[in-house]
Amino acid sequence: MNKSIAPGANEPAVDVKHKFVRIRETLPSGLVCFEFAIGWPELFVDLMLPQAAFDDFCVQNQVQLLGQLGSEHVTSRVV
Repeated sequence: MNKSIAPGANEPAVDVKHKFVRIRETLPSGLVCFEFAIGWPELFVDLMLPQAAFDDFCVQNQVQLLGQLGSEHVTSRVV
């Protein structure tokens, strides 16, 4: 069994309560392409959902919406 190891002095602790979304694009088909991150916004997975499912996903996960790369970091919080 693999036990968790506490972060070292040089490693920041992660807060899994902080969740982030950056919308990349909305396709003509209605799919929203976005990045989803937990703890660190720079470590993410790419996901695609229909608009209604994306809206529900953001509310359920209480995400912070991030701006486009190179713009303002956090734009709003979804609750």
